[in-house]
Amino acid sequence: MWQYRELIRNLTVADLKNRYQNTSLGFLWSLLSPLLLAGVLYFFFRHLFGAEQNFAINLLVGIMTWRFFTSGTTSSLYSIVYKASLVTKVFIPRQILVLSSALTGLISSVLEFVILLPIIFALLGHLPVTVLLFPLIHVIYFWFIFGAGLLLSALYVYFRDLNQIWDVLVNILFFCTPIFYPISVVPAYLLPYYQLNPITQFMAIYRGLMVAGTLPSLYSMVVVIGFTIAVYLIGSLVFSKLQRRFAEQM
Repeated sequence: MWQYRELIRNLTVADLKNRYQNTSLGFLWSLLSPLLLAGVLYFFFRHLFGAEQNFAINLLVGIMTWRFFTSGTTSSLYSIVYKASLVTKVFIPRQILVLSSALTGLISSVLEFVILLPIIFALLGHLPVTVLLFPLIHVIYFWFIFGAGLLLSALYVYFRDLNQIWDVLVNILFFCTPIFYPISVVPAYLLPYYQLNPITQFMAIYRGLMVAGTLPSLYSMVVVIGFTIAVYLIGSLVFSKLQRRFAEQM
């Protein structure tokens, strides 16, 4: 897809503009939305988990990590159907449409995390040196989301109820991910199953790098890279198989 890099750039820029078009605050909504959500969650759960070390900062990092997943996968889900004219009238690799949507989420997420850094510095009094590894983890996370987006976008062309199903699954996954509560509250007998949630693994690594100043274990890296490769390969295979009839299904 390298020869289409200019098209990918233009589609990504267009997606970014459309996301904040006709809004008075523009990109600031990307910052206000997670901050407001974090404020509400902190207000309701501070008495339960407020004693946890760096609860407020971990909550913010968790919400930012979660937002990248939800915004990236949801926008990717619609990327083929909402750009039907590019599917039916011109010949381009259809993966480009999903990639541009995922890149839009990536750019927004990077800006959100950059704005989060001074907040972490203000609350912690310093920035852990391990934060320098953030780009590496974020790129891996991006490819995980891109792979999921390939799968979702291809299936949505054929099954238009998928968006409703995905909304329900995302809401369930929200409560199955340690965003507003520490993983220590999960019963021991459920922990092995709980760890199968890849977002949990990514979130723990983000919090370690950005808050605790700890490096991810070899096991954690193997798990997230393994999840990423598996999701990307499955998404690519399903997308390649189903894209032959995209134009007919539009």
